[in-house]
Amino acid sequence: MKKLTYSLFLILVVGCGKNGTGTDKPAIPADSSLERRVKEIVSTMSLEDKIGQMCEVTIDLVQRDTLVDGQVILDEGKVDSIFSKYRVGSVLNVPMGFAQTPDAWYRIISGIQDASMKYIGIPDIYGVDQNHGASYTAGGTLFPQEINMAASFNRELVREGARITAYESRACDIPWVYNPVMDLGRNPVWPRIWESFGEDPYLNGAMAVEMVKGYQGDDPNNLGPLNVAACLKHFMAYGVPISGKDRTPAWVNPIDLREKFFHPYKEAIRAGALSVMVNSAIVNGIPFHANYELLTGWLKEGLKWDGMIVTDWADIHNLWQRDKIAHDYKEAIMLSINAGIDMSMTPYDVQFCSLLKELVDEGKVKMSRIDDAVSRIIRLKLRLNLFDTPNTNPADYPLFASPQHAKASFDLATQSEILLKNENNVLPVAKGKRILVTGPNANSMRSLNGGWSYTWQGTDNPAFHEQYNTIYEALSNEFGEKNVILEQGMDYLTDYGKYEGEENLRIEKAVAAARGVDVIVACIGENSYCETPGNTNDLHLSTNQTKLVKELAKTGKPIILILNEGRPRIIREIEPLASGVIDILLPSNYGGDALAKLMSGELNFSGKLPYTYPKWINALTTYDHKPSEKTVTMEGAYNYSSDVDVQWPFGYGMSYTTFEYSDITLDKNEFTPQDEITVSVNVKNTGDREGMEAVIFYSSDLVASITPDNKRVRGFDKINLKPGETSNVSFTIPVSDLAFVGQDGKWRVEEGDFIFTIGNQKVGGKCTTTKVWPTPNI
Repeated sequence: MKKLTYSLFLILVVGCGKNGTGTDKPAIPADSSLERRVKEIVSTMSLEDKIGQMCEVTIDLVQRDTLVDGQVILDEGKVDSIFSKYRVGSVLNVPMGFAQTPDAWYRIISGIQDASMKYIGIPDIYGVDQNHGASYTAGGTLFPQEINMAASFNRELVREGARITAYESRACDIPWVYNPVMDLGRNPVWPRIWESFGEDPYLNGAMAVEMVKGYQGDDPNNLGPLNVAACLKHFMAYGVPISGKDRTPAWVNPIDLREKFFHPYKEAIRAGALSVMVNSAIVNGIPFHANYELLTGWLKEGLKWDGMIVTDWADIHNLWQRDKIAHDYKEAIMLSINAGIDMSMTPYDVQFCSLLKELVDEGKVKMSRIDDAVSRIIRLKLRLNLFDTPNTNPADYPLFASPQHAKASFDLATQSEILLKNENNVLPVAKGKRILVTGPNANSMRSLNGGWSYTWQGTDNPAFHEQYNTIYEALSNEFGEKNVILEQGMDYLTDYGKYEGEENLRIEKAVAAARGVDVIVACIGENSYCETPGNTNDLHLSTNQTKLVKELAKTGKPIILILNEGRPRIIREIEPLASGVIDILLPSNYGGDALAKLMSGELNFSGKLPYTYPKWINALTTYDHKPSEKTVTMEGAYNYSSDVDVQWPFGYGMSYTTFEYSDITLDKNEFTPQDEITVSVNVKNTGDREGMEAVIFYSSDLVASITPDNKRVRGFDKINLKPGETSNVSFTIPVSDLAFVGQDGKWRVEEGDFIFTIGNQKVGGKCTTTKVWPTPNI
């Protein structure tokens, strides 16, 4: 029975894989001299050398088990075994689970490189989750999390943040970062929403391209000492588990998989991304680490991409221990390597090496597959120039943690915090007003930074961030200590890994303090968490925090809600009680300072929601929903009502000034699929102060052979306007950008009418012919 099942599995994936090939030009142009070096190096390697390069282990396997004089020390015996016996090609992760200084990183990684060069003659490639700046580096520059980057709608700031992250990572001798995260955040229950660029494919793709360029520079074949290799993750559809729980199955229809979920990866791969990490879960019944069609067919062959694919943490083990598609570890290795995995993040065992050798000797994994995988790994190391320069010294990076880098982080935080409500002009808050700062997020750096910040789950350890300001401290600096009172009303649980829940309840003290102030700033939301520990059974804001706001409202004082959260917690019951609402998401170390300047009016809001903020737990939706998700009156008496009532829509965000859109134009009233079109609009600052506006361009296909989406983002730009100033904003796109994937799996633009929308302006146009593309990618 097992043999039959496996045979059917092979037929399915190989057959489907044929549909993954296309005629695209290579994603990364070949460099002939580099390719010669790849072949020369691989030709001299033994089978043991090749298999070792395909193995990635955690730093735990080469470090001593305890600190020595407060420092992480490599264990010479472990190091010798890992490199001399098993020929391991990569080490990852943060030593002892907490951020290291640049000097410590350099000492550790250069020691690993010395051993790798001594025993193998091939440099190690060290990988770290530097997910929002130098987030595992003590003293490094942390940036707002990716969800904030998306909320900024500012490509330039995102690219600059990635460039600085690359610089500070190389100052630590780290050449490879597991970023950007490109999982469409379309299920708000999912605990990794904050690691993503939100729900929209275009926005995800655009920001991922900026990060790849910022990390790697302009030549993916030749990265310098200021660049790191990007690793796109988690390929793909990881962000839409049915249950909302991390690493659990998703079901995605093939049309959306190709059209929406693949899109950001396609864009980033074409921008030169050098590596990809795989989805840890199951999509449409197949564990991704064994999915030949998507790993080899879509990614490698379909995009003609010569980069490297690495597993996520222990995910080959999961094929047999959790997902039950293999009898044992050996069979799981066979399935994953044959599917297209090039490097296994084992991460705690080296048995992978001996078992893979057995599989090659038995003919169950072909030598050609080994050579292909190893060539991709060697190519990555050559592109990083690790053979010529295996280490980068902190002494050569004088701008590490510089004021210039801090300013870039502050600017991104400022442009990502979102004003959602401002009744009775409660904002900006006038100087001299007495302010109560309350809520469990009021005085916490951990909640501002989120996960992947100095430690896996985030930390309140002041040793890492005592020089930065919490919301309370920043407001005290901005409005004067005598005018700002702190009474949180509760604290988050302090047990590591237990992010949900509050303790030390003292709501009555907060209410008493509120009676003596002019305005209440309630800082609510979530504590930090990361991955599976962030799973939740209830998206509502916690009962204790909801009660705090309700009790404060009874004082009659105006309330400003500060939402500091990794995903949108439902606040339907308390939103009407607030005069102002600001969603700061996870703005990191300078987020409190940015908030204070925005609340005082010294700076202006310009962030917009990168996802749809839900109002009801059983009415979750995205902006690109189908037309049937609106109220429709059907023939006869039956009123078909399926309206989804949301708290705030995708792209929503207010400012202290006002903007007027007018005079939208389309350069061609009729067009063909081969054309380009330009849509333009005038945007005027009609308020009395300078402001920035994210201008978002949408298209709507009115009738199609499959039910079209309500609308889709096709472009965005961010502009700055002085009072009274007008700017003409234009978007030029190929008509092929309007294509969708049909029932036959092919891209098509169909004859018919379209509506183009920017702000409150709409213009119509007509495609005069239909085109169907024969290739899987356009």
